Amino acid sequence: MHALSPFFAGVLGLGGPELVIIFAIFMLLFGGAKLPGLAKGLGQSIKEFKQASRDEPAPAAPTTSAPAQKADPVSPPAQSH
Repeated sequence: MHALSPFFAGVLGLGGPELVIIFAIFMLLFGGAKLPGLAKGLGQSIKEFKQASRDEPAPAAPTTSAPAQKADPVSPPAQSH
């Protein structure tokens, strides 16, 4: 049994004929020459995502800032007659 079989069968409900149809559609849309490049890009994206999800972000350094100054209220403009 393949590692992806339970995934496709359980989560997506796809069997062999459905996967063949999906592969044929990809072949028609992208052609045989572009599929290896697309697969490589997808693999790199998954690899980077997994690496980023494992990396823990560094704790933010506490920053001290000067106390906020209160703004003076703005007076309404003078009316001229």
